[in-house]
Amino acid sequence: MRANTRLGQHFLDDPALLERIAAASEAGPGDVVLEIGPGPGGLTRALLARGATVVAIEKDRRMGAELVRRHADAPFALIEGDALELDWAAIVRPWTELGLRWRVVGNIPYYITSPLLEQALTPPMPSSVTYLVQEEVANRLVAAPGTSAYGALTVGISGVADVTIAMRIGRGAFRPPPKVDSALVHLVPREVPLVPPSDVAALRRLVVSLFSYRRKRMQRALREARGVSAAGAGEALLAAGIDPDLRPEALAPEDFARLLAAVGPEAG
Repeated sequence: MRANTRLGQHFLDDPALLERIAAASEAGPGDVVLEIGPGPGGLTRALLARGATVVAIEKDRRMGAELVRRHADAPFALIEGDALELDWAAIVRPWTELGLRWRVVGNIPYYITSPLLEQALTPPMPSSVTYLVQEEVANRLVAAPGTSAYGALTVGISGVADVTIAMRIGRGAFRPPPKVDSALVHLVPREVPLVPPSDVAALRRLVVSLFSYRRKRMQRALREARGVSAAGAGEALLAAGIDPDLRPEALAPEDFARLLAAVGPEAG
């Protein structure tokens, strides 16, 4: 079955590669995996082979009947629909109520990477999230402060999860090949996030606004991003233990969390 590139579909067929992806997800017996966009089901088979239960969300109806037929005798369920419009925790609740851990795995459409990351890391969160993403996005997720790849996405995700790049995959492994190389990222929610769940959205807004002034010093950036006085900016930075001469791009995620506490969620 041909990929529908309008839906961002780029399929992987290499069984060895699919097994490596399934292994990197850490899925196994005792896990229910919510698979985003299973397509023809190559990764689905690899996850099932590891002993996991798989619940797949597929928007492309062409794939649905074949997936159900292929996995009729396996612990597999199909949900047809748009993953961004569904309640993921509710979908897997029949299995989590039986004591299974849940994980999210997917060879996801690259054009909706950010919203799929946000949805996966919205409480209640899974035990892990494993996504195939553009290599550029993967590099941004693990970037260090002060580097060109470091930005609002890095901080927003780092505030709630630890991220590693499990492997890098060239564009030639896909059918049809995308225009960019890819990487597999594995995210594990922090036991103690940098900010409480109620403040996650405020942290993201604060970080995005400050990174729009990433080359300005924090004293000026905070004034312009939040419309506070010079004295107010200075007091907030002092309370957060941040050097006012630093630039936003030099701050660690923990710095932004302390700054949010200093300015208050209502200002985020």
